[in-house]
Amino acid sequence: MVMESEKMSEDENKKNEEKADTQQPTEDKPTTPTAPPTTQYGKQTPTEGDWGFNGRLAFAITAAALGSSFQHGYNTGVVNAPQKLIEGWIRTVAHNRTGEVVDQSHVTMIWAIAVAIFCVGGMLGGCITGFVAERFGRKGGLLLNNVLVAAAAVLMGCAKAASSYEMIIAGRFLIGINSGLNAGLAPMYLAEISPVHLRGAVGTVYQLVITISILISQVLGLESVLGTETAWPVLLAITAVPAVFQLATLPLCPESPKYIMSNQGKELEAQRALTWLRGSIEVHDEIDEMKSEVEASRLVPKVTLREMFLNPALRIPLIISSMLMIAQQLSGINAVMFFSTKIFKMAQLTEEHAQYATLGMGSMNVVMTVVSLVLVERAGRKTLLLVGFIGMSFVTFFLSISLAYVEGAGLWLSYVSILLVIAFVVLFATGPGSIPWFMVSELFNQSARPAATSFAVAVNWTANFVVGLAFLPLQELMGGYVFIIFTLFLILFVLFIWKKVPETKNKTMEEITTMFRQRSYQ
Repeated sequence: MVMESEKMSEDENKKNEEKADTQQPTEDKPTTPTAPPTTQYGKQTPTEGDWGFNGRLAFAITAAALGSSFQHGYNTGVVNAPQKLIEGWIRTVAHNRTGEVVDQSHVTMIWAIAVAIFCVGGMLGGCITGFVAERFGRKGGLLLNNVLVAAAAVLMGCAKAASSYEMIIAGRFLIGINSGLNAGLAPMYLAEISPVHLRGAVGTVYQLVITISILISQVLGLESVLGTETAWPVLLAITAVPAVFQLATLPLCPESPKYIMSNQGKELEAQRALTWLRGSIEVHDEIDEMKSEVEASRLVPKVTLREMFLNPALRIPLIISSMLMIAQQLSGINAVMFFSTKIFKMAQLTEEHAQYATLGMGSMNVVMTVVSLVLVERAGRKTLLLVGFIGMSFVTFFLSISLAYVEGAGLWLSYVSILLVIAFVVLFATGPGSIPWFMVSELFNQSARPAATSFAVAVNWTANFVVGLAFLPLQELMGGYVFIIFTLFLILFVLFIWKKVPETKNKTMEEITTMFRQRSYQ
């Protein structure tokens, strides 16, 4: 009996110990760490302080964009204010050479060549973007491109002293080639150095600097600044200043990590460049993604323009990027800018006040581009494109009507026209002005990106040239009704974007490439 009682007490003790073990406090047990929240695409959502934007990345963006897109915007707008002064100088030079009276038509032809040759240079620059990007790199190409700026600034700045309008034409041609190259190289570099979740915002910086530089050219072109008979050569030569800035800053920044990895095959160098740009050593996920992209591109032959037209997975994004470039130029933005001063004068503003109103419109363009920089990562690319183009189609329709009846309707319709012009600029800056430039880089992988960018940029400059060539004759023929043409174009572009343009916000290259292999896009 004693032995049985001892055995029972031992069993009870074991049970009590086991019960005590099961009632241990939960905090004594090791806990499994909770994974960070992920996006709908399976990537980790950046937490506070881990958004990839830092001082070094901002410095690289400024160095690349300010020295490149400034040339594009400044040289687009700088010729408007001093046009009459330069035409008068051309007439004097031509008269001194021949000793005969020079017809205005001859002067106009020379001036038209000087203006249009900028777009011809842009087309040429766009065509060679792919070669330069592959041969010298994105950063290397941008730096080398400043040689053209130096030559152009000397030619245009010294043209008056040399009594040679041919020097202005040659300078405009060289700065056009420079701008065409910049239009491909800069968005490509910006897209490749930015984190996925900031790619759209960083890409918008290119268009932002264009709008700022157009505004600066308008301010400097005022008669009270440099828009005078003696100072206009300085106005043209100022284009060298951003080139000096870029040559001083961009060498301090790394080459595109994707270019280093893909074209040079230097993984360690690519990791160092990415570490510098992110301000952190935690770049393994991005490096792994780059390696996957490079390995995938090695499985296919080198992408040529012919291959892009034959392969549906490449042809569809090429058509989309080209159509967006055409849509940007055929939207009517150049026509609205052309009519703006005339519309302001219809509202009985003086010549000086009309100039300041044009400056106000340029300022609105800058402000709204800043707004789009924020919206593009929230609303998405496709949404902003649709909002912009749909709104612009309504504005151009009502603007054509108001311009047709403005002369006999009184001041109120002139004020309506002014509001429509401002609304058009706001809608253009919301998305259509900036998104086409960087969306090309988003739609193609590393191997196809240079050739695709080259083609799309050349299409943009060609469309710009065609609009510049055709608009004035059409305007003389149709008057304000010329905007109906743009309305029809805009409706077609809206249908194309709604049907074919994908949303690329927060998507990796692998996801975008897979999207174009789907049957719905074939």
